[in-house]
Amino acid sequence: MLINIRKETENDFKSIKSVNDEAFEQGNEGGLVESLRKNEKYVSDLSLVAEIDDAIVGHILFFPIKIISQTEEYEALSLAPLSVLPNYQKMGIGSKLIEYGIKAAKKAGYGSIIVLGHSDYYPRFGFVPASTFGINPPFEVPADVFMALEILQSSLKGKQGTVEYPEEYSDV
Repeated sequence: MLINIRKETENDFKSIKSVNDEAFEQGNEGGLVESLRKNEKYVSDLSLVAEIDDAIVGHILFFPIKIISQTEEYEALSLAPLSVLPNYQKMGIGSKLIEYGIKAAKKAGYGSIIVLGHSDYYPRFGFVPASTFGINPPFEVPADVFMALEILQSSLKGKQGTVEYPEEYSDV
């Protein structure tokens, strides 16, 4: 099975919404991606699709967010959403999207990524609890599911604070 990972194109928008809606079994995630595309901070190079036989079976989005301390703001990326069609899950497609996405984020000049996700999945890519760096979520969640990854060495050193997501995320 050949999996092709590439940047999204405008022709992919409908398929991306469908993949997100099916993977999460609701319309909020697909709607989130559509809303974030309208945000001026949106980086199309960081919205990636996974294709098998020219059909989109997975999607990942990295979106700029802020880490806010009492005196400063720092930029990072949020990894959300990550979706794979149910019939294609547990085949390594999500892993390929994450690995490719981390490389794309680094190439784009970002130093770190924040994710709210499964504590048994994301650590295999190097994610650790964000609290390790003194980074807090803007809402109550268990510490082990709110994670951070330094894609540039020491990019989070001394950058403690609270993550601020764009308002589009509050609709999910």
